[in-house]
Amino acid sequence: MKTSLQLFICVIILLSMVEAEPDPLQDYCVADTKSPFFINGALCINPKFVVSSHFATSALAIRGKTSGNMFGSNVTLTNTANLPGLNTMGLTLARIDIAGNGIVPPHSHPRASEVTICLDGTLLVGFVDTSGRLFTQQLRPGESFVFPNGLIHFLFNLDSFKPALALSGLNSQNPGAQIASLATFTSKPSIIDEILKKAFQINGQDVSKIRKNLGG
Repeated sequence: MKTSLQLFICVIILLSMVEAEPDPLQDYCVADTKSPFFINGALCINPKFVVSSHFATSALAIRGKTSGNMFGSNVTLTNTANLPGLNTMGLTLARIDIAGNGIVPPHSHPRASEVTICLDGTLLVGFVDTSGRLFTQQLRPGESFVFPNGLIHFLFNLDSFKPALALSGLNSQNPGAQIASLATFTSKPSIIDEILKKAFQINGQDVSKIRKNLGG
């Protein structure tokens, strides 16, 4: 009985010392069987060479180009190239510029939740949960909205003429993004027409037209 109790206590102590695996920072990681090293992210520089500028960026101060974009929007992200100090912090910032009547189309982030604050203009934002329920909200400057991890969501500029601006924070260094329409109709190689016809209840001409319109 005493031995069993000691073993149980040892197991509890060991479990308390084990940390959960970190979330992966990419869609997949094909193993290099010849390398003794593995890293999920980016290598670190020697701490003695770190300076204040590694933790600052002006990338989000520049207005994103929305003209010529089929959706009328532009998303500028921080990353380890323009903000090296965020490496391993599980954080990404995004500047979202949306032209009049422009949209950030329905998309998802497989590795992050997102909080968005409207800085200028009027936005209609929303997401769909796994039961098919739609949650929407109209945002004015200073108002925020949260998009749960992995759920399809969108941002739409309600003003036909005035551009809108938003800032988002995501809780992953590499949140990933899949635009639903592009992922479905412009994948390489293409999803076969028969699947798309049945999934969307459309015909072959519709599939071809949608692919063409989306640049597929």
